[in-house]
Amino acid sequence: MKKLLIFGNSASGKSTLAKQLAKTENLAHLDLDLLAWQATNPPIRMPLAESALAIEQFMHQHNSWVIEGCYSDLLGIAQANSSAIIFMNLSIDDCIANANNRAWEPHKYESKSAQDANLTMLIEWISQYELREDTFSKAAHVEFYQSYIGEKKILNSNAELVSIG
Repeated sequence: MKKLLIFGNSASGKSTLAKQLAKTENLAHLDLDLLAWQATNPPIRMPLAESALAIEQFMHQHNSWVIEGCYSDLLGIAQANSSAIIFMNLSIDDCIANANNRAWEPHKYESKSAQDANLTMLIEWISQYELREDTFSKAAHVEFYQSYIGEKKILNSNAELVSIG
């Protein structure tokens, strides 16, 4: 029974790896982006209690799963129930390259052009990873990784991502 948490910077490969593992290991997959934000423009974070309830329901409904996202606060909700974590610790340059090469994500955007219209903002966001001090920051991810008791792994490159999936 695998219960994995995957986290890291935006465009670090979290979703790609989670989808691969969900398919090869027959795991239910939860992308935290889908329950972290209210459907407003501009987006506003969902109240933590509502996101927590959705995560708890997901874990209760599935024996084996992979949860992925950049939200240390939300990952913390699933931490006690997880069996392992994977920290996608790619360089900012690699994350920007991944963002530029990202396929259309129809579960997040109504079209590829709508997704691409968001690219400049995403690249700016990725670039600030090591400077931020919030739940999405490298500092928060390093702290989450270091405090985790259990099986854990760090992936530092796209090549390592290919070898694990």
